[in-house]
Amino acid sequence: MFRKLCLSVVVAVVLAPAVLAQTVDEIIAKNIEARGGLDKIKSVQTMRSTGKMEFGPGMEAPGVFVQKRPNMSRLDFTVQGLTATQAYDGKSGWAIMPFTGKKDPESMTADDTKEMEEDGDIDGPLVDYKAKGNQVELVGKEKVEGTDAYKLKVTLKNGDVKYIYLDTDSGLEIKEESKRMVRDTEQETETSLSDYREVNGLMFPFATQTSIKGSPQAQKLTIEKIELNVPVDDAGFKMPAVAPKPAAAPAVKSEASKPEEKKEPPKN
Repeated sequence: MFRKLCLSVVVAVVLAPAVLAQTVDEIIAKNIEARGGLDKIKSVQTMRSTGKMEFGPGMEAPGVFVQKRPNMSRLDFTVQGLTATQAYDGKSGWAIMPFTGKKDPESMTADDTKEMEEDGDIDGPLVDYKAKGNQVELVGKEKVEGTDAYKLKVTLKNGDVKYIYLDTDSGLEIKEESKRMVRDTEQETETSLSDYREVNGLMFPFATQTSIKGSPQAQKLTIEKIELNVPVDDAGFKMPAVAPKPAAAPAVKSEASKPEEKKEPPKN
């Protein structure tokens, strides 16, 4: 009996990681199938989402978000007549933020670039997660607004950690928690995903709500239209050249600033 018990413990210890990994892969496989299947996900080369963001009472920002393989993204949004741009060309990120009085493109910080790089992944962090260098662990099950959900801990290749909650019934993502460094300060955000609709055989959330931990305000995003495999030029993701500033005109001396001419004394 004791020998059988020891053998059972050994088997459990040796095989537990494999069982857990298999469970994680099964959950991810269900999510991929729920979204429309791996083949259809992989068939998407470009995606353009049109919608509006709500920052607070009366504060709306219509915008367009474009993604293109292998890992490019661009967001243009307008607030009070001023249009801002954030983009990632697959290697570096840049932005134009006229709200700060700057109309020329500037390189993004390393933290902001990481976020845009993640957004450029059309498939999401779960698809081909091993090949991407991501790690996924099954934390367990939790209730998300009354719905049972699998809680997956996803450690991205760049070191960022996020928790993805998948509906145990549908397999679709319903919540995401993430931690990232913003200006040398760790920031925690929580995003709820809902209103899934089918577009060309694929399921997408048309409503998301994101809030920063400790802040009473939330940002709502409502998608109005999603277009797949539309023509997108790579040039739109590259940072535009900054136009050289015109040389300053030479200062013109006024008559008053001219040195006084010496007058010769009158000759007799």
